[in-house]
Amino acid sequence: MSNTEEIRDQILATIEQRQQQLLSLSHGISSHPELAFEEYWASSAVAELLENAGFAVQRAAYGLPTALEAVYGQGEFTVAVVGEYDALPEIGHGCGHNIIATAGVGAALALKPVADRLGLRIKFLGTPAEEIGGGKILMLQQGAWDDVDFSLMVHGNTGVQYRCLSQGTQAYELLDVTYTGRTAHAAAAPHEGINAGSAVTLAQVAFGLLRQQLKSSVVVSSFVVSGGTATNVIPGEAKLQVEIRATQSSDWEDARQRVRACLEGAAIATGCQLSVVQPELPYEPMRQDPALAQYWDQNLERLGYQISGEQPPTGGSTDMGNISQYLPAIHPMLAVRNSDAVMHTSDFARDAASTDGDEAALNGARALALTVADVANDPELVQRLRAAREQRPSAKLSNRSGDAVPTQVGSPA
Repeated sequence: MSNTEEIRDQILATIEQRQQQLLSLSHGISSHPELAFEEYWASSAVAELLENAGFAVQRAAYGLPTALEAVYGQGEFTVAVVGEYDALPEIGHGCGHNIIATAGVGAALALKPVADRLGLRIKFLGTPAEEIGGGKILMLQQGAWDDVDFSLMVHGNTGVQYRCLSQGTQAYELLDVTYTGRTAHAAAAPHEGINAGSAVTLAQVAFGLLRQQLKSSVVVSSFVVSGGTATNVIPGEAKLQVEIRATQSSDWEDARQRVRACLEGAAIATGCQLSVVQPELPYEPMRQDPALAQYWDQNLERLGYQISGEQPPTGGSTDMGNISQYLPAIHPMLAVRNSDAVMHTSDFARDAASTDGDEAALNGARALALTVADVANDPELVQRLRAAREQRPSAKLSNRSGDAVPTQVGSPA
């Protein structure tokens, strides 16, 4: 038996030995849904399991109370296996983050017995607030991936199993927009007013005209949060929320600039003051590394999955996209067999904790660990990844995703 096959067998045997612990973790996270930055039960359960397995665990890592880092091994080649565990309001784990966390933990545990033979240092990162808040981005800015050669995680899904390289996500930015004018009586003294509602209307019209010049992969959507209180009162304040998505970074950056120009133009035209604030960190599109993706697909096929050559629809956003823009990474979707539930629903939360969800969590752990082993056994790929790491600047304290400082335009009289 070759060294590669021995390592593979050891990985699979470890997951088999840890199966009950892993499924207990998955079901526990599923039954204790916690929102962004409040994942105390989940992060503690993950930390305890890894501590008991011999990992050096840091809780409340990188300044976040529910983030954690678990490290094992002295190798010069470092992989960051990522887990996330936040839930959705009212729906619970309708995005299957119990599967994500369990697969990541399982992969880290399975790699531990073979780490020395692979010259590997294993770094598990438990990341909070993926659904809202950008926990991975905050950790990236604190240096969590600075010492890492490559990173990977797996996300549950329904339907067809697609090639990893074909699975993309959208860049995403949310804007809270406030126009400030001056209130006046609409019948008695309309000339005394500066109409913030008119500014919102002009911005919405500008978006509608802009969409004709945007690529079909770019989405600009908005809604009026508040636009006035009565027909006979010119509103002195109006609020708008705008969302900008795109599959390519260049298209997204272009749309972001043009949307802001629409907002500023409406402020100038009406004489209102404009404030634009990012209430959330923007998410960049996912960049799947081809070499890592190929190993992932090969391992899925060896585990019995049939991979479709079709192009999947691109949708959804993840803060793992920001990580993939910084270093080589993959974020594949793994089908939960026999589930046709729509993501972000209570139906998928149910399926993610079912027998089929259990299978996805364990197979996700197997495929992640086997992919890491294949990468570590590929000298040319290891050399490329290590060289890229040496040339990569630190991400610590850098804000790669734009400026969240409010923008001010115009001045009401």
